[in-house]
Amino acid sequence: MNIRSLTRGDGVVIGAAVLLFIASFLDFYSVPGGDLPSVWDTDVYRLALPAVFLMGFIAAGLLIAARFQPEGRKVGGLTLTAWGTVLAVAAAWNGLWSLIATPPLADLAAGCILGFLATLALAGVAVAGGKVPALAGPLVPEPRPVTAQPYGGQPGTGYGYPGGQQPQGYGATPQPAPPYGGTPQDSSGAGFPAAEFTPFWFAVPVARPLFAEDGSPTPIAELAPGTWYLAVDQRGPSTLIAQTQDGRRGVLNDTSGIQRG
Repeated sequence: MNIRSLTRGDGVVIGAAVLLFIASFLDFYSVPGGDLPSVWDTDVYRLALPAVFLMGFIAAGLLIAARFQPEGRKVGGLTLTAWGTVLAVAAAWNGLWSLIATPPLADLAAGCILGFLATLALAGVAVAGGKVPALAGPLVPEPRPVTAQPYGGQPGTGYGYPGGQQPQGYGATPQPAPPYGGTPQDSSGAGFPAAEFTPFWFAVPVARPLFAEDGSPTPIAELAPGTWYLAVDQRGPSTLIAQTQDGRRGVLNDTSGIQRG
């Protein structure tokens, strides 16, 4: 279990589950001259507890558990994320009807309103969270000793740093540093052999497909934001051979905006 695989969207899911838990102990409806009990009194509310609150708890648990399961694992033909999304939307729908179908002589109370807002947030993140860049970032940033540079950006210039200027012999003519992935040239215009590739860790800003090395058009995995992957080789200036946490290797064609570890 790696907590660094959680995104900010997962943080919203956890917060919504906490709010839903608090709302379950508040008055669900109120009546003139007094309040009705919380939703845990099933003799009064019947299906409100399982249809809104328990369904929301299960949905949040499935959405978070999916982050710690191998990619592609299915239960009953659906992934945990798909199950969690379906239950979250159903809980929000039931919560909406709990607002509309208020019993005669009763008014809405805090438990009913907060319960609907929590399930609405849960369903919103489940459906569209992966498409919102603000929610796709890592919940807990990876600590790094140096500031991460975007892939292809200008790195530092210290001795030994990739792309940095190396010391020149006394009286030698300094050579310009080639662009990342380029071939350095000597003073006569002849090319030097390309430097050996050094593996590095990286993270993607948004979900991106990883294709098989044999050129198959079907992705073998999806790289998720907030997870670190290992670049084991490079093909051209903008294509990497990446390795997932479970050992699968493939081609990442879109390297724009990735963060190096």
